[in-house]
Amino acid sequence: MAYDTIITGGEVITADGRKKADVAIKGEKIAAVKKGLASAEKNGATIVDAKGKYVIPGGLDVHVHLELPFCGTVSSDDFNTGTRAAARGGVTTVIDFAIPYGEDSLEDAYRKWREKADPKTCVDYCFHMAITKWDKHGPEMAKLVEMGCPTFKEFMIYESEGWQSDDRAIFSALEKCKELGAMLLMHAESSRVLDELIARHHTPELMKKHGAVLHGITRPNYIEAEAIQRAVKWAEVTGGRLYIVHMSTADGADIIRDAQSRGVDVYAETCAQYLVLDDSLFAGPDGHLFACCPQIKKKSDQQRLWKGLKRGEVCVVSTDTCSFTREQKAMWNGDWTKIPMGMPGLETLLPIVYTHGVLKEKITLRQFVEKCCTNPAKLMGLYPQKGTIEKGSDADIVIIDPKKKLKVDHETMETNTDWSPYQDWKLAGFAEKTFSRGRMIVDDYKFCGENGWGKWLPRKKAGKL
Repeated sequence: MAYDTIITGGEVITADGRKKADVAIKGEKIAAVKKGLASAEKNGATIVDAKGKYVIPGGLDVHVHLELPFCGTVSSDDFNTGTRAAARGGVTTVIDFAIPYGEDSLEDAYRKWREKADPKTCVDYCFHMAITKWDKHGPEMAKLVEMGCPTFKEFMIYESEGWQSDDRAIFSALEKCKELGAMLLMHAESSRVLDELIARHHTPELMKKHGAVLHGITRPNYIEAEAIQRAVKWAEVTGGRLYIVHMSTADGADIIRDAQSRGVDVYAETCAQYLVLDDSLFAGPDGHLFACCPQIKKKSDQQRLWKGLKRGEVCVVSTDTCSFTREQKAMWNGDWTKIPMGMPGLETLLPIVYTHGVLKEKITLRQFVEKCCTNPAKLMGLYPQKGTIEKGSDADIVIIDPKKKLKVDHETMETNTDWSPYQDWKLAGFAEKTFSRGRMIVDDYKFCGENGWGKWLPRKKAGKL
């Protein structure tokens, strides 16, 4: 067979192990993975030298918010800048959330978000469908699964945004997921107690005294833990598959491990920021910039989440990317309840996990690929099309230099913000080269792709690990 591209001399890393091998690409697919392909090739394939480098599957960030209307503004990364950033960071597939507004049906939301994304995306993408009105959206779930959207999202908070689901809606959605072979993603925070804590602290005196620190004070760990416990109980009694998004606490990891030991069909992701940032940042002069939801917690929570990644109860690392500029964040004007909540992260997901996980020996290289590439592909119904390097899979491939570190600087990044949570950090694991379906879209750490290259991905029913 004549190949288009051969990546030679590198060490191929997958969730199953590591080996010295060449990787041949034909069209948009991986055509072969074995030694000696470059030396045997006589038909003019482009040869890419990866000697001394790791060759890994493209990452999947299965939790992003691009062009999201939220907190009185719109997140600053659109489907162009966000996916350019993804590519530079070695992420070749993103999953955003199609959220219905007003009286929109799920199909209305799907169509509107496709219209936003299709002309702009630079990597492949798909959507989770948000259920915001159970009686309206529940009957539509079967049709969306047929359309290739087998994952749904409910929020236990955000009543003011019109997104909140009550226990009835959560219970019923899990029943429907069991019936359809779908999966329910859950933003787990206990709204009524959270609202009470916010109300108690929402005074001029306390806001002047504590500033952005109130974001952490009003979201103690039990706000997340109780909500996870409740969602797990509904999953246990219904048999529906549950996926806890952006888990930030040690308490949550303990609950998930206990539930999995009882056979509950539940999975949990954490996000890069919860692994490396802590709530002491809120006391700084730019503390409001770090407000996200759930908020960053304590170093002890970081340690437990890393332990969960190593042991397996935490199975995915994502970002919950929701970028805002300094001007947008300044909308808070001293009132923490008005901070646009979210941070940029797509460009730094793999570098953060590689540098602070693999290089610091908290997880293995194989586990790095498992948590950032293979597990998300399996759970979201994209494996083995995505998330691995094997014959027949999409040629989504990233080459990283094991030791080369780059300094994070918002001024040189693709992310559309004028700050970074990791400004001036030196990180290894950025993509030296990124291939999306066989096409090189990052070369020498610079984006070289094009708008609209990214393809919509209809998915199979949600998978298991």
